[in-house]
Amino acid sequence: MALIIEMKKATDGTSSLRCVRVDGTDTWQHHQGAQGRFFPLHDLTHFAVESTLELGDSFYGLVDRGWNVTDFGEPWPRGPMPTEAAVTERMVGLLDTERATGHLWVAAELNGEIARGENLPVVPTSLVLTDERLGQIRSCRRDLFQRWQAIPPGETLRLKFPPDRGSP
Repeated sequence: MALIIEMKKATDGTSSLRCVRVDGTDTWQHHQGAQGRFFPLHDLTHFAVESTLELGDSFYGLVDRGWNVTDFGEPWPRGPMPTEAAVTERMVGLLDTERATGHLWVAAELNGEIARGENLPVVPTSLVLTDERLGQIRSCRRDLFQRWQAIPPGETLRLKFPPDRGSP
């Protein structure tokens, strides 16, 4: 079994993220306005990074283990994020910046920017990207963005985390 991720594109331009765990419990968040357009792409970037790198201690893995979406921020009710999750969040943020600016990082640049993140521990070698892995993340993200764009308002994109190898 796996975490089921449901991203709904509402008819009023808002969006929501709902994650359903194997035990049937869920956590969700609704986004309006600019956040309703930003967060689906941010959350899909998380999915692309975490599934491509086969991470289990980042956003979706933590949600699967019982964290709620609201646990990822002040006042940090579960304490600080694990190292993997903190590094992944920085990576996803930089990929969001890449998407917004059109400046494509090469892996060495992206790794350097990740390592310069405030309050980050030493980046584990398992999270240091090669150009090949970065290309795989971008390819997965592009496919996910296309799937999201194809969803009509009022409909939901469903993903499974971790995905079956070979399909997001």
